[in-house]
Amino acid sequence: MTSPTVIAKENEQIPPPPVSFGEAFLFWLKLGFISFGGPAGQISIMHQELVERRRWISERRFLHALNYCMVLPGPEAQQLATYIGWMMHRTLGGIVAGALFVLPSLFILIALSWIYIAFGEMPLVAGLFYGIKPAVTAIVAQAAHRIGSRALKNNALWAIAAASFVAIFALDVPFPAIIATAALVGYFGGRLTPSRFQMGGGHGKADQSYGAAIIDDETPTPEHALFRWPRLTGVVVVGALLWAIPLGWLTLAYGWEHTLTQMGWFFTKAALLTFGGAYAVLPYVYQGAVEHYGWLTATQMIDGLALGETTPGPLIMVVAFVGFVGGYVKAVFGAQSLFLAGAVAATIVTWFTFLPSFLFILAGGPLVETTHNDLKFTAPLTAITAAVVGVILNLAIFFGYHVLWPQGLHGRFDVISAVIAMLAGVALFRFKRNVMHVIGACALVGLLVSYFR
Repeated sequence: MTSPTVIAKENEQIPPPPVSFGEAFLFWLKLGFISFGGPAGQISIMHQELVERRRWISERRFLHALNYCMVLPGPEAQQLATYIGWMMHRTLGGIVAGALFVLPSLFILIALSWIYIAFGEMPLVAGLFYGIKPAVTAIVAQAAHRIGSRALKNNALWAIAAASFVAIFALDVPFPAIIATAALVGYFGGRLTPSRFQMGGGHGKADQSYGAAIIDDETPTPEHALFRWPRLTGVVVVGALLWAIPLGWLTLAYGWEHTLTQMGWFFTKAALLTFGGAYAVLPYVYQGAVEHYGWLTATQMIDGLALGETTPGPLIMVVAFVGFVGGYVKAVFGAQSLFLAGAVAATIVTWFTFLPSFLFILAGGPLVETTHNDLKFTAPLTAITAAVVGVILNLAIFFGYHVLWPQGLHGRFDVISAVIAMLAGVALFRFKRNVMHVIGACALVGLLVSYFR
């Protein structure tokens, strides 16, 4: 008699049945509401669901797609969802997967942003945010650790990460230059010592198998994912129109200097600079939104990132908060329509921020699918992934500085915030507590502190 264990192992050698569009739609919708924890947490959720449990895609194909998304400007987790949705159900599948990753957090952030801007001065809300911000500092540090533990599998990749950190922290080297250098190191390193630049660092999870997948290691690239010049041209033209028509309409309706038009233009540029996710682009957004345009204050910017941490979806959704506060404060539709102004501004900002992400996947995906077994393409991606770890660590320090020294280094050190951040770190690193549990507990601590002050 065959044992259940043997039967289970035999079943793992058989790919799951094809997934219908409706079934995929329900999964992507669910993912949009449960994708907490930043890019590391979101990628972990997708890996667990799509690679380990459902076996929609193999480990190696998953990591190859992830490495490509890590190279791109924009939120890698959202782009990864778009990529897998596109592989499974063509262009519509990619659009649905990517859009459902974003829309729940957009609606939630519009509501939370309104509560924040309308009632943020109330002691209750101020106390909650006082506890949340140091918790977010610990969460950022944990995200850098989690991404690094997955990407840095040997000394060569550790060295790349360390060099990228020094370059951006001490030498203020632009991030695109760091990416280009890492790609060159990976290209030549893949030729000289290929074992060190295999996906996943040459060993580890990239070599694991959870059974036969629908899109397996040796599954032929589907017809719609094959590279064709006419298809690439069509995607580029449609994408250009989807960008130009809304921006042109805003210019004609309100003028080039209007807040909404400038938001569309500014976040188009920001979308092309978001290498490494929200933390990597935060200094650029801060400089433009706070210092140049005056859409919000520095404190509001940090509070917005804290809100972004407490909602599902990509952390770059902090831009929706920036848009809402900017539209609300500037009263772009008049003093009687402040909520409408904020909601419309948040939607415009989200559109221009995420449009390039869809285009990068739909235009570049076919080319990537031709390279998943070619080391000369994968080695640079592996090196770039390692470099991104160093940049995220730098920006974790950047964020922690603004929380612990709220008035700058010349001001006082916030001891209570430091204690809250340390306790949150212990809960996350030592006890592996859920991010939302940590944020909730720290919010209560902040409320108590503000009450007894």
